[in-house]
Amino acid sequence: MSDLWKYLSDEKKTGKKEIYKIEAETDSSVKRTSPGGRKMAKEKKVSNTNEEMLRSGPFRTLVGRLCVPAVLIMLVMVLYHMADVFFIGQTGDPNKVAAVTLASPMFSILSGLGVLLGNGGCTAISLALGKGEYGRIRKISAFSVWGAIAIGLVFLGVVLPLMNPICSLLGANEETRGFTAEYLRVIAIGAPVIMLTNVVPALIRADGSTTDSMIGNMLGTVLNIALDPLLISVLGMGVSGAAIATVAANAVSLCYYIYFLRTKGKIYSASPKDLSLKKDVIRPVISLGLPMSCATVLGSVSGTIVNNLMMQYGSVAVAGQSVASRIGQLISMTVMGICMGMQPAISFNYSSKNHKRLTEILAKTTGLAVIAGTVLSLLCLLFRDPLLNAFLDNPEVLEIGRVCLLASIVIGPFLGFYQICTTYLQASGKSKQAILVSLLEKGIVYIPVLFLMSWLFGMYGIIFAATVTTVISAVAALWFCYKDYRKELKQVKEW
Repeated sequence: MSDLWKYLSDEKKTGKKEIYKIEAETDSSVKRTSPGGRKMAKEKKVSNTNEEMLRSGPFRTLVGRLCVPAVLIMLVMVLYHMADVFFIGQTGDPNKVAAVTLASPMFSILSGLGVLLGNGGCTAISLALGKGEYGRIRKISAFSVWGAIAIGLVFLGVVLPLMNPICSLLGANEETRGFTAEYLRVIAIGAPVIMLTNVVPALIRADGSTTDSMIGNMLGTVLNIALDPLLISVLGMGVSGAAIATVAANAVSLCYYIYFLRTKGKIYSASPKDLSLKKDVIRPVISLGLPMSCATVLGSVSGTIVNNLMMQYGSVAVAGQSVASRIGQLISMTVMGICMGMQPAISFNYSSKNHKRLTEILAKTTGLAVIAGTVLSLLCLLFRDPLLNAFLDNPEVLEIGRVCLLASIVIGPFLGFYQICTTYLQASGKSKQAILVSLLEKGIVYIPVLFLMSWLFGMYGIIFAATVTTVISAVAALWFCYKDYRKELKQVKEW
């Protein structure tokens, strides 16, 4: 079949004519050349179907291709942590459940550093994709991958020698210190693998390959759930068994992502040859990933403060709060998955200045996120006792868990507004504004409210501090983003 030539001209915006050559013999691969003779390398290909979907596909298609896999990925992350708490809870020892909770801020810091490179790289790649800068995409992905390995090794080198002071800082007492150290030791050893498993699936979402991102996560989750009862109960390895299962599951997920990069992810690169430490590569990744990363890391700091405050009321209080927070994450992570899943579409259309399409996506995504948060909150409220008892059959834990879960689910409708604001600012490259909005919920508002409500209402004040903070943060974020988006539209009309 003869080659098909298509000439596209956009002289109003660029004054240049770009020529696209579509070769039928090479499975619809695309080579782009300009009148100046510049050529794209064969390996720098992107699925035209994915680009067309981001540009003009029906919203329901975006939900199915972007949001659903992203939500499943988020729920997979929840299941990872749920599985550990669930099977450790079957031992009937609240101290072991509390130990995993006390160690979780360190795991969150590791995840936050993964978000820095993963989400930052994803947004930077999506913006580059909208401009057709394929060489830049390879450099961004290589920097993100090798940066993940480096951070994992640094984490390992810091945590192991400082284990005892770190456990004290996390709030561990004599009853929980040994279990907390067991869990952290294994997580630290597996830090490079965990970092890569956080970063790579985020990167490959940039061109709409969310299904492959989801498959890798699902493989890890299935293995984690299979290994947990074997290592924790059958082999009697306790909390260290839970940590080993987590690291092993991450390793399996990583193997799939390596396979993807070698066979399908032709626009990405993990080659040292493409590694660049130039400012124009590092700066966008860090600045775009910083908002959500700061929120995650600051969230771990807030979590450490909460754990220290809750330990005043014993390991049972921490265990109850731990179980309830895992269930509450079903709501928050679903809403986050909807908004984060739509991030490539937001970035692509913002970068290509398709504001009509952008407005449609933002409005419909907000509605979907709010509805999902509300429905899931009602379901969790309806089935809260069976859900809590499934983790740890302890009357004291159940009593505290009921209150903690109530505090987590009443904010469900507000989460959608907050998450879409954060996602929009990050996806549009407004890193400073995104950092400010992200820090509202995790620190700027939360920490003062936490100490104030703890002082006024004791344990119940600690529990409901996050509820009050989320409502305040959602209202503030909406006001901030409304002003920013109106300014954007005004500039477009003037142009």
